[in-house]
Amino acid sequence: MKYLSIFASVLLATASAYGQSGESCRTASDPTLQKPELYAGYDCVNLLDSTAVTVQPTGSGSFTVCKIVKVMNTRGAVANRILKYDYDPLTAHAEFHRVTIYKANGDVINLDITQQQDYAAPARAIYWGARQIMMEIGRLDPGDIIDYQINKKGFTYALLTGGIGNDESRFIPPMRGQFYDIVPFWTTEPTVRKVYKVNIPMEKEMQFQFYQGECTSSMRYEDGRKAYTFVSTDIMPTRREPNMVDLFDAAPKLMMSSTPRWQDKSLWFNKVNEDYGSFSAIPEAQKKVDELIQGKKTEMEKIAILTHWVADNIRYSGISMGKGEGYTLHNLKMNYTDRCGVCKDIAGTLIAFLRMAGFEAYPAMTMAGSRVESIPADHFNHCVTVVKLSSGTYMPLDPTWVPFCRELWSSAEQQQNYLPGVPEGSDLCLTPVSAPENHYVRIKANNRLDAKGTLTGQFTITAEGQSDSNIRRIFTTGWQSQWQAALESQLLAVSPKARLISVDYG
Repeated sequence: MKYLSIFASVLLATASAYGQSGESCRTASDPTLQKPELYAGYDCVNLLDSTAVTVQPTGSGSFTVCKIVKVMNTRGAVANRILKYDYDPLTAHAEFHRVTIYKANGDVINLDITQQQDYAAPARAIYWGARQIMMEIGRLDPGDIIDYQINKKGFTYALLTGGIGNDESRFIPPMRGQFYDIVPFWTTEPTVRKVYKVNIPMEKEMQFQFYQGECTSSMRYEDGRKAYTFVSTDIMPTRREPNMVDLFDAAPKLMMSSTPRWQDKSLWFNKVNEDYGSFSAIPEAQKKVDELIQGKKTEMEKIAILTHWVADNIRYSGISMGKGEGYTLHNLKMNYTDRCGVCKDIAGTLIAFLRMAGFEAYPAMTMAGSRVESIPADHFNHCVTVVKLSSGTYMPLDPTWVPFCRELWSSAEQQQNYLPGVPEGSDLCLTPVSAPENHYVRIKANNRLDAKGTLTGQFTITAEGQSDSNIRRIFTTGWQSQWQAALESQLLAVSPKARLISVDYG
């Protein structure tokens, strides 16, 4: 009974979180005590995971994130001793609003939120200035409950921005007035109740769809605005399988957007980059293009040499360069001078090179490793190039993925959605299927088995497409001095008594 009274205090303390989601406290019972067998073995249980968003006419959102977490064992206590939340200061601001600990022994501890810290988030290859806010909770014990609220303002993806400062305009998405969100409704810990609510101006239209599962949804009019609420209960962690597709393609998710059609996003994507001058020619790059295509007679010869040069000469490394992050591609002068960037910079360099060679080329957005749904909610993580061929069709090119690869488009990305930013506007497109015969592995062997049982001989391996790339990876991931050892390891995997005598590299 003592513990139930503690849990009742938790629910009452978080009534505001429920209220923002259009709910009220209905129970003071602890589900982890009601169904102990359901939660046995888990380190912690999310009693509540609630997000409420108020959208302004500009498209900027004010987010209230509330979570109540019960610690189940010592592993959960250690895992939750520091609370962390990621945000991008280019487009958002986040801070802890309150943190309360309800101890299993009945004590209630209100942490001093002025002690929260703001650090640079861990990063590798892409250094765009992402941050983490942190609150150190300290020692926890099994049965303790953590109740906290985070307030965030802005939007959730690093689009075009003018820089960091006190200017409120940095919280407005560049496609002004538009709002979207992609909300995973799967969890890594059992979650008793998950709520997502978005409140938008009455004049805005919002389309949404819940995929790969079910939830309770509603739309209500509240104080002259529209309020969309989505609730799911008793969510258990999604089990992963070997070689499983991305969870966005298999687990419950909510996607919503105020943008009517993908064509609208395509037209905007084209205009924002053309206005920025992302592909403007420069003399030193024009000289290189002329040198590369000299003697090349067909359009495919020219496209191939330009794609592979850009792929091999623009290093993948992204740093924050101010205006021009997110969906706006840095200009050619910056990319050609620095010879580094992320996928959009490599794709942008290729677009400029193709244009200087007389082709019509544009950027395209895609989602590597996952599909893009019909709801135009900007589910993208990668940028590529499309070039118009003499036949009038667009061909996708991906210079980020083709270093040390004979292909111009990685066939590992076949049947993948992409959205070109073309002047006429485009719907979602699908990358082409590559037939198996384009990716063969052929082994020709001539071996001899002597009377003592020793097998000697030679074999030749040839490959193409993705199979060729996989074989090349043995050599491209290490130094040339390691090639012999790398090949020996391949043979030793077959037999620990194998010996590599010599190798000829074609």
